[in-house]
Amino acid sequence: MAKRLTIEGRVQGVGYRAAFADKAVALGLSGWVRNLRDGSVEACVHGEVAAVEAIILWARQGPAAARVLDVTIEDVVEPAPSDGAFKIR
Repeated sequence: MAKRLTIEGRVQGVGYRAAFADKAVALGLSGWVRNLRDGSVEACVHGEVAAVEAIILWARQGPAAARVLDVTIEDVVEPAPSDGAFKIR
């Protein structure tokens, strides 16, 4: 399963990307997470259905300093990273 998430709110400058990456790795997901110019964070995750659902639930709260207002979820057609890694872009 693969999903693209766009997370809006106070999610930059609060360790959101690093915490997201740590959680994704712990769940066995591959993909990436990055800041967008509009102040949101975007992530693409690939993995087992339960793991993807778990990261979506986590993304709605994020780390303690974050204030998530909205998470938009889209299906992804891009292939999973060939190295199986999760990266911060």
